[in-house]
Amino acid sequence: MPLLNEFLVNLRGFVRAQDGDSIRAWLQVSPGAPQQYYTLASELKSQFGNAGAGAGAAPKGKGKGDAALEAAVERGLPEDDVVEEGQGTTWPGFVTFVKDYMLFWRDVDFDDLVKAHSLLSGLVNSCSTAFANPSYGGMLLKTSMSLSEVLVQLTMMLNKRPDLTSRLRSGDEESRKSVAETSAEIIQKIFTTCLTDRSSARNSRPEGKKVGVYMFANLVLKLLFACRKTHLAKQIFTNISTNSPPLSLYPAAQRVTFLYYLGRFNFSNNHALRAANCLEEAYLQTPPSFTTHRTLILTYLIPAKLLLGLLPSQALLYRPEAAPLAPVFAPLRDAIRKGDFHLYQRTLAAHEPWLFERGILLHLTHRPRPYLWRSLSRRVFLLTYTPPSDPASRKAPLLDLPHLLAAAIYLHRRMEGYAPALATLPGPDATTTLSPPAGGPRKLRPNEGMVWGNTLPTAQDVEMAVATMVQQGLMHGYVAHDMEKFAVMGAKTKGAVVAGWPVVSKAVRERRYEEDVDLDEVPGWVKG
Repeated sequence: MPLLNEFLVNLRGFVRAQDGDSIRAWLQVSPGAPQQYYTLASELKSQFGNAGAGAGAAPKGKGKGDAALEAAVERGLPEDDVVEEGQGTTWPGFVTFVKDYMLFWRDVDFDDLVKAHSLLSGLVNSCSTAFANPSYGGMLLKTSMSLSEVLVQLTMMLNKRPDLTSRLRSGDEESRKSVAETSAEIIQKIFTTCLTDRSSARNSRPEGKKVGVYMFANLVLKLLFACRKTHLAKQIFTNISTNSPPLSLYPAAQRVTFLYYLGRFNFSNNHALRAANCLEEAYLQTPPSFTTHRTLILTYLIPAKLLLGLLPSQALLYRPEAAPLAPVFAPLRDAIRKGDFHLYQRTLAAHEPWLFERGILLHLTHRPRPYLWRSLSRRVFLLTYTPPSDPASRKAPLLDLPHLLAAAIYLHRRMEGYAPALATLPGPDATTTLSPPAGGPRKLRPNEGMVWGNTLPTAQDVEMAVATMVQQGLMHGYVAHDMEKFAVMGAKTKGAVVAGWPVVSKAVRERRYEEDVDLDEVPGWVKG
């Protein structure tokens, strides 16, 4: 076997020199590998195939071809190799890894995605064991990276092919694991080896296996998000908080990717402020030329800030990276500013599949509703309030709740399909009425409507909405129940509108973070 012998001789030389770059370049596994790897595969099939092999003297569970190939690898990579000081030598885990590498090329068929993924999963697992060796495992760092990257590529391809992966699953629906989750577990072992390496102090520039901490963390996170197992990412972030060097010591690409996933994790767990902090930093560290990457970050940064009461500016939405997002977030922004429930629900419905696919729909369906009510009540106040003629009057400015109820009923009818029409009065005295839809009111889902589905809002609903906003700090004053009014407090010093309707973002921060906490701290983000 001249090609196998040549392959092993060169690999043995790389190990002696502890040349991790050459080992990675030599141990290729991608479908696009040079032709010599496919020639090697043909020779391995010819000389070490298991077709027709009996039990013989082969180890249990292995054919004669497997045993013969393993013996050839052991001869080419002797573990008792005599080396000089400063040189490396093979070790049992490495020899086993190379055996599995040869078996991979002998048996792989890249046209059979399921089989190729299974073989590569076993190979990466074997590499993980060899990589854990405390003396020489470090020379496999870059090999572990390249193999893991190919495994992620195959996994992502399979993740989009449920017709192929359905037969791989066994057990009940809750206990069985997806292909992506299984691959993530394999790569997570390598991540743990990097994280627990003691070749460098925690707060110093990473060396040895510590160099791979965020590289492997990002691969695991990519797979967990792909299979929608984001709750499993908590362990990754917890371990990084405990043992990882500062994120700032790693390359920009790794920093941005990690902050992107950490931001998405916090967003999915309703930590909008933490999510916004991570995603904004990721956005700022991404060069403007990386338009696609910045678009991906903004997809979650904009809604995270929206939940904090910070609406996207027109200048932001004019940027190239925001162009694909503007049709979604510009109408939502305008609806929140005006308190226009009808426009808001219509926009969500128009983009529902897109929002659902990205895990944003549920957050935007419910959490901004108080902001809509706040804007609507403010708008009604501006339209209906008449300041007292006496500037010295100490009477509190009042919002008539029946006026707010009328506006709520109007918007509710619009959502049911009623169309606006002018009444018969001409000129400036014309009033707007609503024409019912020909087929009757549209059936609203529970999350639609002003209250719940087609339930028409009542005076009690409006009063409850105002009381809730007061409790949340979105309105400042009190409800006069018997008078059916909302009284603004502090109007003499600030003005009625400023006093009665505080800035949303400030109110959100003050309401949610009353305890003595560091608002800039994000678990999992090691800043040093």
